[in-house]
Amino acid sequence: MTRTDHMDEAGFGRLRSGDPDAFAELVRKHQRALLAVACTLLPKPEAEEAVQEAWISAYRALPAFEGRSSIKTWLTRIVINQAKMRLRKNRKAPISESSLHAPLDDMPLADRFSGAGHWTEPPSNWGFDRPEDLLQEQELRECLDKTLLSLPQAQRLAVELRDLQGHSLEDICNLLDVSASNVRVLLHRGRAKLFLHVERFEETGEC
Repeated sequence: MTRTDHMDEAGFGRLRSGDPDAFAELVRKHQRALLAVACTLLPKPEAEEAVQEAWISAYRALPAFEGRSSIKTWLTRIVINQAKMRLRKNRKAPISESSLHAPLDDMPLADRFSGAGHWTEPPSNWGFDRPEDLLQEQELRECLDKTLLSLPQAQRLAVELRDLQGHSLEDICNLLDVSASNVRVLLHRGRAKLFLHVERFEETGEC
């Protein structure tokens, strides 16, 4: 990925010069993903406000953006910082790291993952091949959304950034200000809980 998320130099220059059309295109491209990140930390109404404040901050800061990270990562950091400020303002604890340091072999499904956090034996294919399975697919999607919302904030944010938005491990370390080993712990715990819920859903039809 280039520093500007595949944006050409002319487009990048337009952004830095304050071109409103270029900025509007940036908002259209990233709004949904940034709102999803904010919603891992805040209720949706507050998340929407935090993202709007982040866009204002980003617009003001664009002339100084040097492209040392991708613009997607840069915007995500601004949103996370805005969300954290709101949490502090509301006297709520920021992302808790109290559960980061337990060894992987103390966690659910530890035997299903390698030390690097990869499957030792991949789960079976949960594909849907028949038209009547479409309803079940929707129910499973709702179950996954519900389970994701139930995860602790740090796990939820790590899973959102890595598995749903495709940020690199290095980017997530920088965004959350934690080590690679801590990110792996967060991902392992979040993925394990999601897997257990999906496995239960496949066996019982209940989330």
